[in-house]
Amino acid sequence: MTEKGQPLASGLATVAALLFAALPGTAAQTYSGVGVVLRVNPERSEFVVSMQEIPGFMDAMVMPLPVRHRRDLEGLHLGTMIDFTLVVSEKAYAAENVRVHRFRSVENDPQGAGRIELLEKVLAKSPSSESELAVGQHVPNFSLTDQNRQTVALSQFAGKVVAMTFVYTRCPLPNFCFRLSNNFGQLQKRFSKQMGSDLILLTVTLDPANDQPEALAKYGSTWKANAASWRLLTGSPSAVTKVTSMFGVVYSPDEGLMTHSLHTVILDRRGDLVANLEGNEFTSQQLGDLVETVLNHAPSSRGKQ
Repeated sequence: MTEKGQPLASGLATVAALLFAALPGTAAQTYSGVGVVLRVNPERSEFVVSMQEIPGFMDAMVMPLPVRHRRDLEGLHLGTMIDFTLVVSEKAYAAENVRVHRFRSVENDPQGAGRIELLEKVLAKSPSSESELAVGQHVPNFSLTDQNRQTVALSQFAGKVVAMTFVYTRCPLPNFCFRLSNNFGQLQKRFSKQMGSDLILLTVTLDPANDQPEALAKYGSTWKANAASWRLLTGSPSAVTKVTSMFGVVYSPDEGLMTHSLHTVILDRRGDLVANLEGNEFTSQQLGDLVETVLNHAPSSRGKQ
C-alpha cells in the first residue's frame, strides 16, 4: 500500500497480509478492479498495478498481483489501463480475466460519441495517421511557443521525464480538459521537488487560433502553473497537428467548440514514448504512480497498447 508521495515499493510486502486479514474463513470472494499497470514480471507471473478504490473492501493502492494464467499478462505494459477480477481467499489472492480497458468516447451523449468515432475513422485513413508513434518508439523533436512567448523544443528536456496532455482553454466540460489539467496540477504538487530538474509538464493546445500565449498564460494561472517546468504550448495549426498526430490525438471544430479525443502521454529520460493513456477514467493518483515509476525505473517491457 502506498501513501501519496511515498516510494511505490513502500509497504508492498504487507499487501498480502492485509488482504488475507480482510476476509476470515475459506470462501473466496471476487471484486471488480480497475487499475494502471506499473510493471510486468512474466517470470513471477505477476504485475504491479495502481488500483482504484474498491468500495467497502480496500482503498486505492499500489500492489503486486499474481495471475493464475500467464495469458492474463499478454498485452500488458507500463501505462496500460485494465479491468480485472480480484479473487481473494484466506490464504491466496490473484487477478483473473485481465482486460485492457478501452476508452470509448470523449462525449457524454451518443450523438457526440458518433462524431468522434467517425472522425477517428476518417483520420485513420489519412497519411498523417502513419506518423502515430507506438509505445517504445523515440519521439521526434518538435518546437512550439509557450505562455511566455518562448520557443520550446522537446530536445531541450533530454534526460528528464516529460508528461504531455492536450486541451483547449475554452473547453466547458469539467470531466474533460479541466480534469486533464487538474491531473497536471496534482502532479506539480506531488513532485514539487523534482519539477524542472527531473520532470517537465507540457500542455499542448488543440485550438491554436484562439489559444495564443496570452490566453495560455491566463489559463496557466488558474492552475498555478510554474512556467519554468509546466509549459503551455501553441503554434501554427500545422505545427500543432504535427505534434498531435504523433500520439493519435484527433480533434475538429464542432459548433464553436472542439470535438477531440483525450490523451496523456509519458516520455522517459531517453525521449522514448513509454505510455499513452487515452481517456479520463484514471485518477490523478494513478497518473502520479505511473510518473513515479518512470522517474525511478527504466521500463521493463514494451509494446503497443
